[in-house]
Amino acid sequence: MIPLRETKPKRAAGKEDLEFEIEFFEGVTKRDPEFIEALQILGDAYTKTDQWEKGLLVDKRLARLCPGNPLVFYNLACSYSLMNRLDDAFAALKRAVKLGYTDAKWLTEDPDLENLRKDSRFEAIRRELR
Repeated sequence: MIPLRETKPKRAAGKEDLEFEIEFFEGVTKRDPEFIEALQILGDAYTKTDQWEKGLLVDKRLARLCPGNPLVFYNLACSYSLMNRLDDAFAALKRAVKLGYTDAKWLTEDPDLENLRKDSRFEAIRRELR
């Protein structure tokens, strides 16, 4: 399976670390636009620095490059959720589950999905995972 960026928080990266990651991986992905691991790191760094529009663009590119990867669609759902595009977020989340996403515990804890939890569609997806 294609390596995926971690969806759970690790140690908090400093602002300078994230700025370096963004600059470095923007250069890498400019030279190789299909370098999946670099795109994953870049998308994560954009999200951690509240650059949600850029993160969404990266996640959409990853969805085109990895159409069968459940974590790619989970991360896409997170990006849509952060942008308050709820219908798109639910569509991506449903696709993630259909493709095999199974972490119900993280789904209920992930801060990126906070605004989805108030919607009845979220509970239906959560029940589907149990």
